[in-house]
Order: sequence, then C-alpha cells, then structure tokens
Amino acid sequence: MNADSADESRPMVMELTVTGDAGERLDRWLAQRLPERSRSEIQRWIREGRIQLNGNPAKAADRPEAGGRIRIELPPEPSGPEAAAEEIPLSIIYEDEDLLVIDKPAGMVVHPAPGHDGGTLVNAVLHHGPDIAGVGGVRRPGIVHRLDKETSGLIVVAKNDRAHRHLQAQFKARTVYKEYLALTEGVVTPPAGRIIAPIGRHPVQRKRQAVLPEGSTGAARARHAETEYHTEAVYRFATPGAAARRFSLLRVILHTGRTHQIRVHLAWRNHPVVGDTLYGYTRRSLPIARQFLHAHRLRLVLPGSDETLEFVAPLPADLTDLLTTLEQEA
Repeated sequence: MNADSADESRPMVMELTVTGDAGERLDRWLAQRLPERSRSEIQRWIREGRIQLNGNPAKAADRPEAGGRIRIELPPEPSGPEAAAEEIPLSIIYEDEDLLVIDKPAGMVVHPAPGHDGGTLVNAVLHHGPDIAGVGGVRRPGIVHRLDKETSGLIVVAKNDRAHRHLQAQFKARTVYKEYLALTEGVVTPPAGRIIAPIGRHPVQRKRQAVLPEGSTGAARARHAETEYHTEAVYRFATPGAAARRFSLLRVILHTGRTHQIRVHLAWRNHPVVGDTLYGYTRRSLPIARQFLHAHRLRLVLPGSDETLEFVAPLPADLTDLLTTLEQEA
C-alpha cells in the first residue's frame, strides 16, 4: 500500500508540549492531561512504543522538562459496527444541551457488547438524540460511567465531545458524588464505616472481580478501592418452620469506581447484596428477580455552566415492593 492510499486503521497522532513545572513522571503527567485515559492505559502505550519524547521512545519514568515535545500514536477505536438507534422508552430525570441524566431500569445493558448488540441504553439514547452518535466513540457514544445490567438508577450521558471530556475529568478526579441503596444479607457491623480494600480481576474466575493483596500485579493487578456505607434500617423475614433472616438496608457512597465495587466489597465483608448470585448466594434468600442495588443519588458539575446539581432517583417498584414484605426492626 502506497503512502497516498486510504487506511482507516492508521492511528491518530496527538502532539503535546510540556508546560508547567518540570520533574513529574511522564505517565503521571499524561494521565492528568488526558483524563479520559487511565494511567495503566498510558503505560501500555509506552510499552507498545506509541509515545515519543523529543523524538525518542519514551519511558514511563521519564521526567520531561518544560518545552519538551510528546508525540502519541493513539490506537484505533475497537472494531465493530456503530450502535444503531432504537425506539426504547427512557426515564429522563434531567436534560440540557450538554448531558442527559437517566434513571436506568434493571435488566438494561448500558452499551452494546458481545451478546447484547441491541436493546441497550446507548441504542435508546441514539434514538432520543441522534447527534450523540460518535461522542466519545462509536460503540459507546456519550458514555462516561456505567451501571451493571441488573443495577437500576442514575446514569449520566454526554451529548457532545466537550461535555464528554468535562464529565470524564470529574469522574477521574473522583469529585462526582455517587450514592447507592443496597439491601444486604445479615446485620452489618459496625452500622457505618468504610471498606478500604484493593480490587482486581479474579485470578481464576475471569468474569469476577475480587479483593486482592495490595500490590498484586499482572492480569490480577489490584487497584485501590474505597466504599463508605451507612445503615438506614434493619429488616427481618420469617417463613413458617424456619428461623427469621435479617437484612440491612445500606446507603452506600463510592469514593472510587472499580468494576462491581459495591458487590465485591460487601461480599468480602460477608454481607453480599441480596439477589446477587455472582458474589452472594446462588439461591436467592428473598423473592427478588435481580440484585437489590440502586444508584440513588448523583451530584456533579454541569459542563455548560459550572453549576453543581444533585439528582435523585427513588427506589423502583420491585425494590419497594420487596421491602413491604419485610418487618422493619425498631
């Protein structure tokens, strides 16, 4: 193929000039200036030879000086067709020219993936706002954070590239307030506290995450994870001929955003989320068709005005109906 031929797989090139104080590690400097990219992703690019510093292959530990020139060959977008618009109802809590805040129902996947090419939140969003196509990528347009399929509640979607960068920077800086409601097995003690334990991919069961020793490396690399919780109520559930079971309704605040973080941390404390058959009991202890986990409250800065707004999604009917079958302890 000659140099004039079209090549859709040719990587995009980004060029940056180092500004500010000298002496900071290159991988850390880039992670701060590319908030939509993780530091581990940038380190991988360095290992792959995609980043040059002043015309030479870069190292993560390089400490560029002011005026230094950085050249990055960005890898191509993941292959796959663009998500298609589908007429699927959405419960929109808030909308302006920059973003949507949606109350996602349980059972809806956020973006297309193997086995879920349609019926996702992204398909519904593209029908609602066709201009969102391509914002942040063709497979996950507008998406800046995620909820598990069986988790209901608030999720924010960017409507343009500027808003996408602005929102991703907030999530990366951990300034977005994310509060969930979860019903767990047993009575959590102490009734309020923080769970601080690193999380990484399970070394054997690849679909699971796990609490791993600090500093684990390789495919099972553990990352800092912090979950705050407060007990809102304790419930009992009794069936004829069996001892009553007890459950805790928790208000959970995420201080980091690891995959399955709430579910992993609570299961690690021996209080798995009710209905979570991946990390908890394989047989559900209560009549519920999914995990009792709901993204209840979200507070962030609007990209267009720098105004801070808070959004609330009440518990959906399936979760409130379950609570009515339980006896609340005094």
